[in-house]
Amino acid sequence: MLIGRRELSGGLIASIAASKLSLSPTPAQAKRSYKGPNVIIVRFGGGVRRRETIVSKTTYAPFLLNVLTKRGVLIPDLRISQLDGVDTSHAEGTLNLLTGRYLSYRLVESRFLSGNLEPTQPTLFEYFRKAFDVPAHRALLINGEDRPQEEFFSFGVHGHFGVDYRAQVLSLHRFKLYWLKRKIERSAGTDKEISAAKKQLAELRAKTPRDHTLLETPELNEFWERWRRYFGESGFVNPRGDRLLTELALRALNELQPQLMMINYQDPDYVHWGNASHYTRAISVIDEGLKQLVTAVDAHPLMRNNTIFVIVPDCGRDANPLMGVPFQHHFNSRSAHEIWALIFGPGIGRNKTLDKPVDQIRIAATVGGLMGLRTPQAEASAIEEIWS
Repeated sequence: MLIGRRELSGGLIASIAASKLSLSPTPAQAKRSYKGPNVIIVRFGGGVRRRETIVSKTTYAPFLLNVLTKRGVLIPDLRISQLDGVDTSHAEGTLNLLTGRYLSYRLVESRFLSGNLEPTQPTLFEYFRKAFDVPAHRALLINGEDRPQEEFFSFGVHGHFGVDYRAQVLSLHRFKLYWLKRKIERSAGTDKEISAAKKQLAELRAKTPRDHTLLETPELNEFWERWRRYFGESGFVNPRGDRLLTELALRALNELQPQLMMINYQDPDYVHWGNASHYTRAISVIDEGLKQLVTAVDAHPLMRNNTIFVIVPDCGRDANPLMGVPFQHHFNSRSAHEIWALIFGPGIGRNKTLDKPVDQIRIAATVGGLMGLRTPQAEASAIEEIWS
């Protein structure tokens, strides 16, 4: 089932109406099987400028620019609104995309946590799993090993949604949680090794202090066991950085067949170490990952011709020549608010550029419209012009 322009508009009207009614679907709605397109959201993350991504003379992402834009609709002027309190950073930008709202989060702080954000409005994963009979392992959030705080994005604290409709997370952090717990249960090691494993497990759980018994499903446990058998348990054999995220996503496509998946690439942010090549090389790595993902989907018998990609940065950057570290995004500069998006797949226009400013928070309602979802708490409408 593909959603057309009329249905996309109708979904928006229904969303507005639903916001005035009960947010809980009827039992019949909750039992519906999902027949729509798969959606893969790629956070072209770590903050990137248009210049190094979608500008032909200076791009480090040639596959994105020269191949993928011909398959869909490029939105070169996506913007993060200049509003009081809106920060151009990674967590904030990601939650803008997932909730369709600005400032839709709260700080979670404790002895172990500082400045971590938890969504206060429902995410796309929660809308999706509440509307359709979809198991948790088919709504996936793939996170980087250096951002355990983004594990919180799998569900929010909105009273009508929450943990029952969560996404599952694939990350090196989650693999370590899985394997340490199994190691302790099986007493796989000496007393000293088991004691060390218990200490490490407690430290990892403290970084994301939610009920980790909710993280396990038979499908996820089998996924991690296959991962362990292939890469081992050290964490040093498997790919690292954003190549790790690509590997996780490729394996998920084959083993879990997600219907909604978000990949949170992040490595361009390593530019804060002070070397511009950390930024430009990271863009190339994401571009290589995109090529692998698109090739895998095109070859997948259940996903080809039925998968829509939504590629969008979390935030932009500026190049301040007065700063020792190039390519900042923490000064709330204009260019840090200037990003882009590319959407392609069945039913989406091809080789088309949308020449008008578009707000970042419209992405959530757009994904909702494509999947036949109501997103009543989103503040902005879908981008109807993407339809062919």
